[in-house]
Amino acid sequence: MHLFYTPDINELNTEYHLSEEESRHCTSVLRLNVGSLIYLIDGKGGFYNAKIISASPKKTILQIVSITNNFNKRNHYLHMVVAPTKNIERFEWFLEKATEIGIDEVTPIICERSERKELKVERLNKIIISAIKQSGNAYLPKLNASVSFKNFLQQQNNGSQKFIAHCEDIEKVSINSSFIKHSKYTILIGPEGDFTLNEIMLAQSNDYLGITLGQNRLRTETAALEACFEINFLNR
Repeated sequence: MHLFYTPDINELNTEYHLSEEESRHCTSVLRLNVGSLIYLIDGKGGFYNAKIISASPKKTILQIVSITNNFNKRNHYLHMVVAPTKNIERFEWFLEKATEIGIDEVTPIICERSERKELKVERLNKIIISAIKQSGNAYLPKLNASVSFKNFLQQQNNGSQKFIAHCEDIEKVSINSSFIKHSKYTILIGPEGDFTLNEIMLAQSNDYLGITLGQNRLRTETAALEACFEINFLNR
């Protein structure tokens, strides 16, 4: 399946012109030509079947054959709030795999023990776009700007079940014992070294429920992906 991300397309289009970059990829890399069928996603749930009617590395023109709205829309909403890892490749790996599994929103948080406080948002968005093309996901996860842990807690997550995963030896529950199916979820994942006890107490005072992700101590990116998988699996 040859899939292209085309965020500016809409259901009123009968024809669509690929950008020069995508046209070059389509004709010079994939070697597609007139008559070839390709697929487009707009990142908002639109999935388009299209046929090439003019092939050029500068401008490839497509005829829209059919449109499916709300393509493979999931039955829940998952917002992962994750402290970026010191090794940025680990955080990028999480974004890629979580997008493939299913995620709706990501917010990087800066915690007391955070060792990374700067992110290249443009690069991270490219990784997310590549992952939706790989997985055939018609919805582009929203990547928010970095925010401090305390400031994030002040934001309202209306209608969302709120969880904080941590390693402290205090009362915690598993996700499957406390979640409501087909709902909205916000899950906090801390940095290397975990959340501080003060951060955990602050989160709990803001209605975040402490959760465990199993007996093993997980890396930040592994814990985040495990939580993402559990929510998606439990909502099947």
